[in-house]
Amino acid sequence: MDSLFDLEPTNAYEPLPVRMRPTKLDHLYGQEKAVGKGTFLRAMVEKDTIPSMLFYGPCGTGKTTLAGIIAKVSNSHFVNLNATNAGIGELRNIIEDARKRVRSLQQRTILFLDEIHRFNKSQQDVLLPCVEDGTIILIGATTENPFFEVNRPLLSRLRLITLEALTPKAIGQILRRAITEVGLGKRRLQVTDEVLEDVGIFVNGDGRMALNILEQAAAMVPDEGTITIEVLEKVVGRRIYTYDKKGDSHYDTISAFIKSMRGSDVQATVHYLARMIEAGEDPNFIARRIVICAAEDVGLADPQALILANAAAQAAHMVGFPEARIILSEAACYVALAPKSNSAYLAIDAAIADVRHKDCGQVPDHLKDSHYSGASKLGHGNTYKYAHNYPNGYVKQQYLPTPLMDASYYNG
Repeated sequence: MDSLFDLEPTNAYEPLPVRMRPTKLDHLYGQEKAVGKGTFLRAMVEKDTIPSMLFYGPCGTGKTTLAGIIAKVSNSHFVNLNATNAGIGELRNIIEDARKRVRSLQQRTILFLDEIHRFNKSQQDVLLPCVEDGTIILIGATTENPFFEVNRPLLSRLRLITLEALTPKAIGQILRRAITEVGLGKRRLQVTDEVLEDVGIFVNGDGRMALNILEQAAAMVPDEGTITIEVLEKVVGRRIYTYDKKGDSHYDTISAFIKSMRGSDVQATVHYLARMIEAGEDPNFIARRIVICAAEDVGLADPQALILANAAAQAAHMVGFPEARIILSEAACYVALAPKSNSAYLAIDAAIADVRHKDCGQVPDHLKDSHYSGASKLGHGNTYKYAHNYPNGYVKQQYLPTPLMDASYYNG
């Protein structure tokens, strides 16, 4: 195979992910939001009017495959470059060749730059003018958050296409196609849809990893044999832990995780966190639960918990698994070990209950806005006492509406 974009298989010794690389958009399973019928990108591909774009998504979601499909159907000259081993000199040569092609052949150049986040600021700046004037059509690909890793001027000139982590069902479709078609089809192997989706859960949305596991499992069974979950576990070297398909275990585990943090049992907290990670739970889902617990259960007993949990949620989203496990563990342990107070949570719920069910009356006149002409004539703000004019910055006056004068919401 001369390059990654020679999409037709050339020999049976290529890895299964290469042999199964889709050659048309309809086989890019799990990315219907990005390339399904009626989407912007699909229309651009079909009309061969590709704009400069940035593909953003986790490993194994089809970024390189999508670029390969574009390479096959476009009449443009296509150049494949990886930012890990490319330099400015090579980049300038590609840009100069693109200018010559436009002048002499009236042909556009599409540059696919994989792992664009590996380019530093000066390297990315080289791309800016030629993307802006149309000398090249840039398609970048990154697993990192582009708002952190790509220069804003360059990012503003790229159409952002987000590819989502593949669902277990989508990975099941990919693996089923591999078993029944050119990948492993001649061997007539047997496997249930449930087992294939279990693989999808285990690999946490990575289609490439799923195909590698399938190929190794297939090598362990005879032709027409059955690939079972036990065979797959021998391949990966450990138990494939998954939630049950009805979702009960999913909700039971997250409930136990939250209650363990609330109950200050750090050992149980880490255990249930490990279960969720091993089952392929979305790190963003876990992070949101930690943030909520930090506010609801730790609250004002340690306000730092919410700051840390929010920072952990952002960091986990940015780096993804496997490193996100460390970030989530730090935040979950902190929340579990922190002192607890649900006073703020109880206060807002009690106040909302009054707003919904009681006649709360009007805002007292002295608290109403007085920054407009005629306000004083209405008595707005006339008797308001500015707290900083009094000792210790405090003065007693009525703040609650009259019907709620005796209301008590916060009890720290």
